[in-house]
Amino acid sequence: MASSRAELLTLFQKTATEVVEKEFGHVQEATVISELGIDSLGMLEIVGSMERQLKIQIPDDQLAGINTVKDLLEVVAKRETTAAK
Repeated sequence: MASSRAELLTLFQKTATEVVEKEFGHVQEATVISELGIDSLGMLEIVGSMERQLKIQIPDDQLAGINTVKDLLEVVAKRETTAAK
């Protein structure tokens, strides 16, 4: 079953906190990921963790151009919808 946007945002916050070992409870969808101090390697770890938790696969080409938390959540939500079919 697809997660709500609020659930996905919470999952991102929790996962980012674990990966970067910094608190991200204040993060909103409009937040630019690089401004959080998350580099590309950290981003890959976050995406990988979210993929495992949600049981989805996100193709690498869909990760290109992700700048904000909203961009990431939209890709994740789209993959969840596809995986549910």
